[in-house]
Amino acid sequence: MENKIKELKRIYSKNKKKIKRRLKEFKSNLKKEENIICEFFFCLLTPQSKAKECWQSIEQLKKKNLLFCGSEYRIKNCLKNVRFKNKKAKYLVEASKLFKEDNSFLKFIIENKKNPFYLREFLVWNVKGFGYKEASHFLRNIGIGENLAILDRHILKNLKEFNIIDEIPATLTKKKYIEIEKKFIEFSKKIGIKPAELDLLLWAKEKGEVFK
Repeated sequence: MENKIKELKRIYSKNKKKIKRRLKEFKSNLKKEENIICEFFFCLLTPQSKAKECWQSIEQLKKKNLLFCGSEYRIKNCLKNVRFKNKKAKYLVEASKLFKEDNSFLKFIIENKKNPFYLREFLVWNVKGFGYKEASHFLRNIGIGENLAILDRHILKNLKEFNIIDEIPATLTKKKYIEIEKKFIEFSKKIGIKPAELDLLLWAKEKGEVFK
């Protein structure tokens, strides 16, 4: 295990500047409404789909001006290589309504930026298509949830590899998510790498690059 941690730290050293730059970019997203909305929609697309292909779909929606006025049919046609595109197109149409009503939803997010755990609960209960992973991902991507864990399959695989968890759970209930998240944060403290940095690091370890 010592060797595995040593190797992880080597990868961190190699990618440290890129990781910190990416996190800085995430923080800057909070200053621009369009960026917040794009990250919100992006995280709705990511379950069981590849992050890069989801982001390409977001860029297509932006290019065709469909983020706010697209029908399910037109949005679906932009979701190439995104799994469950029919269901996710519905999620995006529903989500667009949240940002149309006098900006109160957006204001609420910004006003509560110092309470990421509260915001995450709010998002999970109020946004169709958001579970704890998606809500955590969104908040991290706008520079709010730096102490939240994004427990996707890559992270869970690595946590098992480092003996942080005994097995990858078939489903993640709220109780199980919080339990594993605590272990993730404890591990980050143990190796001296902040949770948000560790998430990007483990993603880079799997994919060979720092992305989202």
